[in-house]
Amino acid sequence: MALPAGASLPSLPAHPDPRLDEAAASGLLHELAHAFGGPFHLLVPERLDANAAAFRAALAEAGVTGRVYYAKKANKAAAFVERCAATGTGVDVASAGELREALGHGVRGEDLVVTGPAKDPALLRVAVLQGALIAVDALDELDRIVEVARAGPARPARVLLRRLPPTQPHSRFGLDEAELDKALARCAEAGPLVRMEGFSFHLSGYAVQPRADLAGQLVEQCLRARTMGLPADRVSIGGGFAVDYAAADDWHTFLATQRPAHYHAGKTFTAGDFYPYHSPVAGAAALRAVLATRPDGGGVTLAARLRETGTELLLEPGRALLDGAGHSVFRVQGVKDRAGYALVTVDGTSLSLSEQWFASEYLPEPRLVRAPDRSGGRQAGAGEVHPASVGAATCLESDMLSWRKIPFPARPAPGDLLVYPNTAGYQMDSNESPFHDLPLPPKAVLEPAAAGGRPRWRLDRRPPL
Repeated sequence: MALPAGASLPSLPAHPDPRLDEAAASGLLHELAHAFGGPFHLLVPERLDANAAAFRAALAEAGVTGRVYYAKKANKAAAFVERCAATGTGVDVASAGELREALGHGVRGEDLVVTGPAKDPALLRVAVLQGALIAVDALDELDRIVEVARAGPARPARVLLRRLPPTQPHSRFGLDEAELDKALARCAEAGPLVRMEGFSFHLSGYAVQPRADLAGQLVEQCLRARTMGLPADRVSIGGGFAVDYAAADDWHTFLATQRPAHYHAGKTFTAGDFYPYHSPVAGAAALRAVLATRPDGGGVTLAARLRETGTELLLEPGRALLDGAGHSVFRVQGVKDRAGYALVTVDGTSLSLSEQWFASEYLPEPRLVRAPDRSGGRQAGAGEVHPASVGAATCLESDMLSWRKIPFPARPAPGDLLVYPNTAGYQMDSNESPFHDLPLPPKAVLEPAAAGGRPRWRLDRRPPL
């Protein structure tokens, strides 16, 4: 059912993406949907290269020595780890499986940082053998690392001590002040078995000042650790760099106008339920802001303090390195009408849009790509939209890819595609499951077109059986 000009629904289009435009115009998306017989993810790995280069440029501009690690948990695709190996970008892993994947795709052991709580002894053993940097989350974990190093090769275990953020004392991760003192003493006692290279932390949220404050405090801890004979020459501030998905005006208008009537079944969301899909300071610009901030209101910026103390800054972005690096494509299977809008059912599930499973909604709206035999059909008139919510091909009432009534430019029909934009960072595979024995969506890697030719693609890895 079309709404006439003047009738409005909140809209949140994603920023334009020329690579996606090219793939849609070429007919490649429909060919892939036909070949796979179901939903799939389209990857653009060179976007990781560009995003990592932007972070490195921000460090260089500030005169700060630093290192960028890709947080592998943000996406399971092999293509991104392959790009890290090719460009010398580090990789942050948190399991034995992620560690094997990184090593197997060519990432050197010394280019890995191992995070996560209560690490398995087998993971610690391989990490020490490969010379990976290990973020120590607890005192008993440090003891296990010392034992692994004592029984292992003639090389020290490389460690960072993870600090429990004083401003987030209920976090289950990291060492509090008393535990940090004990850990420093144990590192000193371990002698050549352990190389204590500094400290790490991870803060929830995207605020700049708290990151600069805690980083500044840990720079001072590095100086203290050096008086104990420990190298302590680096601080990792983890991830937490926002991604800017949409324009500021669109985002603020959406928040101001959205209400339950704009969602299927009157679903209720508040502004606080949503990821901040517009961020005025995102990605590498957020790093620049952190470096330019004066920790705890002090006299010098974080960048200046890092330089004058000879302290290296480590980063572990996930979502921010995958900005623009992938999209999720679903084929329309059926459409039914409701009062004033349509219900579209696609050939996948909301498990491929992880935000839906955190009491929230993935808001950058999908692009409608008409089936080739309907590309010349009637479109909406000037200002006219066809509102539709998007459900999954399962028997779960709550399995909705978009509760929101999306203002499509034409009525979706079976065989059309819905392309959810910019889903590579934590969206496309974090929660995927072969529910109903539906296969997991394969990943197609988009490669640059040959001169004057159409886009090319390859499988990221063999589709699951």
